[in-house]
Amino acid sequence: MVNQPNGYLCLVLHAHLPYVRHPEYNDCLEENWFFEGMTETYLPLLDVFKGLMRDGVDFRVTLSMTPPLVSMMNDPLLRERYLRHLNGLIELAHKEIERTRWMPEFHETAKMYVRRFERCRRLFVEEHGQDIVGAFRQVMEAGKLEIITCGATHGFLPLLQLQPQAVRAQVATAVRFHQEVFGRPTNGVWNSECGYYSGLDAILAESGIRFFFVDAHGILFADKRPRYGVYAPLFCPTGVAAFGRDLESSKSVWSAEEGYPGDYRYREFYRDIGYDLEFEYIRPYIHESGLRIATGIKYHKITGDVDLSQKAPYSEDDAMEAAATHAGNFMFNRQKQGEWLRKFMDRPPIIVCPYDAELFGHWWFEGPQFINYLFRKIHYDQKDIVCITPSEYLQRHPTNQVATPTMSSWGYKGYGEVWLEGNNDWIYRHLHKGAERMIEMANRSPKADGALLRALKQAARELLLAQSSDWAFIMKTNTMVEYAKRRTRDHLLNLANLYYMVMNSHIDEKFLGDLEWRDNIFPNIDYHAWADRP
Repeated sequence: MVNQPNGYLCLVLHAHLPYVRHPEYNDCLEENWFFEGMTETYLPLLDVFKGLMRDGVDFRVTLSMTPPLVSMMNDPLLRERYLRHLNGLIELAHKEIERTRWMPEFHETAKMYVRRFERCRRLFVEEHGQDIVGAFRQVMEAGKLEIITCGATHGFLPLLQLQPQAVRAQVATAVRFHQEVFGRPTNGVWNSECGYYSGLDAILAESGIRFFFVDAHGILFADKRPRYGVYAPLFCPTGVAAFGRDLESSKSVWSAEEGYPGDYRYREFYRDIGYDLEFEYIRPYIHESGLRIATGIKYHKITGDVDLSQKAPYSEDDAMEAAATHAGNFMFNRQKQGEWLRKFMDRPPIIVCPYDAELFGHWWFEGPQFINYLFRKIHYDQKDIVCITPSEYLQRHPTNQVATPTMSSWGYKGYGEVWLEGNNDWIYRHLHKGAERMIEMANRSPKADGALLRALKQAARELLLAQSSDWAFIMKTNTMVEYAKRRTRDHLLNLANLYYMVMNSHIDEKFLGDLEWRDNIFPNIDYHAWADRP
């Protein structure tokens, strides 16, 4: 191959939210997670991608859109509620222009929010008819995005391996759903939390998966010493490729202390007018109970290590200058990294940079513009590194070292401690029992129709929703703990009730219909995925 670059840059954004949909409530606090993600991350990222395409800037992003997030984006109820939420934000932002008219330190920022929120509405309603999944699919079909899947409900697979059928069902359900939504099979998978254990690759291979990602130590501690470290994938004995995370590039973006997001010019996340302004003024835009919550309108910058009350006013111009500078620095470091590594390799190194998508926009407000500047600089200002997706890399370099990664995750301390410790360990005996019951029902009913078929499909949904790693994570981090416990318990109790109905051949269709109305993910789910293999 001629004219090879010094290195490849593989930017991976993990786009995920837990499945939060509560038609039984008019104003569900937790649904705000989805609304915030749409306004602050997914619509701004889509806008950046469309702008790059419009301007002829070549770029590549690998985007793992998880089934829960895609399902929420496609759900008519949540679309309606999101538009209501967005219209409320626009109304509040216009009020803020009036309120800050004689406050020059905040007035320009107030106008910025009007522009941003109205741009989100144009994207959501006018340009894409509320079909944001379809909009990302268009970018994929233009060859700029590689959209991959994740376990069906983001289950942490190393802790489900006691029952391979449960792991197989997480993977098979996700792969089937991806095909339905995007019209093509997925080549890759983001195993939730980058969780891997020996043998998982065989299950991935059964579903046609060609690659996945692991943290650096998953590659470095493989059963054979990796010749090129994390800068080339390993082929598992099953032929599935494992790409390893680059630590150097990760730290510069992930770390709030040492990385770019901690710059004093960027917007302060934790100070919001939902908490700062008079109650009667802000009341129509917080929770209907009167509970103060973040609105997304924030007027202060990080400033430094000072109390929230001492934060200085935010300047969009200063923050955008910082984002452009940091994008240039990130590119320069990858150029030098590639230049050095290329001396020791028979191919350009691939620098894999995976991040949670919501870091960009939600946590790091300027993150989408950082990505915008980065791709423009890579396109116009250099020729040393080339953006690439894993599938493109495997096409160019089909021969790789064979080795099995070690059990690992990208969580704290690198293994399973986040999802299995004193605050959340109680859930696993119930998850294993639930999987055991689902396997028993699937084996007992190779053919089903009518109410029995509906009950088996709903039991599968309830088990998958209970297995979401988000609930264990929330219990560990001590945020919204009661909600996470309630979701885990409710789904497992629903599964237990359905199990007894199926086993006793007596389906309560009113109870079943209520569950189908509330927990409606995966309408075409195949309960046979839990059955034992012949």
